[in-house]
Formats: sequence, C-alpha cells, structure tokens
Amino acid sequence: MIQLEQVTKVYHQGTKTITALQNISLEVRQGEFVSVMGPSGSGKSTLLHIIGTLDDPTTGRVSVGGELLSEQSDQERTLFRRRKIGFIFQFFNLLPGLTAEENVALPIMLDGQRFSHRRKDIKELMERVGLSHRSNHRPDELSGGEMQRVAIARALIIQPLVLLADEPTGNLDSHTGREILDLICEVNQKEKTTVILVSHDLSAASLAHRIVKLRDGMLQTDS
Repeated sequence: MIQLEQVTKVYHQGTKTITALQNISLEVRQGEFVSVMGPSGSGKSTLLHIIGTLDDPTTGRVSVGGELLSEQSDQERTLFRRRKIGFIFQFFNLLPGLTAEENVALPIMLDGQRFSHRRKDIKELMERVGLSHRSNHRPDELSGGEMQRVAIARALIIQPLVLLADEPTGNLDSHTGREILDLICEVNQKEKTTVILVSHDLSAASLAHRIVKLRDGMLQTDS
C-alpha cells in the first residue's frame, strides 16, 4: 500500500542545511494502523507530509496505492491527494465562514462535485461522528472535540485509501482525545482504511498495530 525507499528530505535555510529525514525505508500494508513516534524535530510530520504529497522527498521513491508519487507531476500529486488521502491535523484547519457540513463537503466541492449530489453521504457522516445536531453551526460555535469530529468527517468524505493523522488529540482533553482515537480506530477496523498516526502519546500510539520510532530523521525502531 505505502512504500518509501531510501527517502531523504533536506531543507535549506540560508546557509544552513537541515536533514529532516535520512534514508528512510518503510512499508505499510493495506488496512494497517501504524503510529509514528519520536521527539520534536525527529521528522515525524515531515514523513507524514511526504506520504500525503504535501511535501516532496529530496531523494528516494514514494508509492501509495500502486502510484509512484515521487515521479508524478505537481498536478497529478494534487489530484491524488485530493481524491485518495484524508488528513486530520492538530489544529483542525476548518474554514470559519463555513458551517460544519459545508466544511465536510469542501474536499468534494473542490473536486468539482455538487453538494446536493452528496448531501446524503454528508449527513450520514455527520451522524456517524455524532454531530448531526450541529451540522449548521460554524467552527466558533463548536468545542475542540466537535471541531475535530468535523475534521474527521471531512477526511472521510472522499473514502480515502489512507488516513493521515498528525497529533489529532494534541489540543484536546484526555477524555475527548480518547473519543477521537476510538473513532479513528473504528474507521481502521470497520472500513480497513490504512491509518498513519503521529503522536507523542504512548497510550495513543499503543492502539496501532505497529509503532515506528524516529530520531534525528532516521528510523530507530519498527515494531
């Protein structure tokens, strides 16, 4: 499903060179749930961004779902990301001027689909994440946990091959965070969606089938 072969990512900041990832080789199978851990600056988010085509490797090969992304054009990667990759971020990234259900619909609307044609799917997702009663509320009228549930529904509306979650409980209390993790686990178990979760929290990471640990941009352990 996901294959990284000798992936290195180097950033240049003025005269400084920063190696965020160094010769990372990793394989994730279809339907697997993998947690990525490591201290700040270890390359966790960079790894996630490269898998999700938000960033390009400096060297190495990346393939997802049989697509060799590292050799595609920017437009091809954009379309692949829009249609195949679901993202959940720590800071929700909801548009403040849209209602909850409009935020959920955003990925498909950007892809040229009409809201009216997917209204049933949107309403079913809002019900699934427990927010059918909050569909017409804007983000500033929602709690942190509710906003993250909207973000999960938004990630699922495209029926993604891969769900990438970057510290999805980082801004939530422990109880709400656990509810969000349970929802992510449910998606993995019931729909066999491949999940990669970045977290500092060992209790969150332990829900995964595997834990991959990074340090200084290098793969430390994979168990």
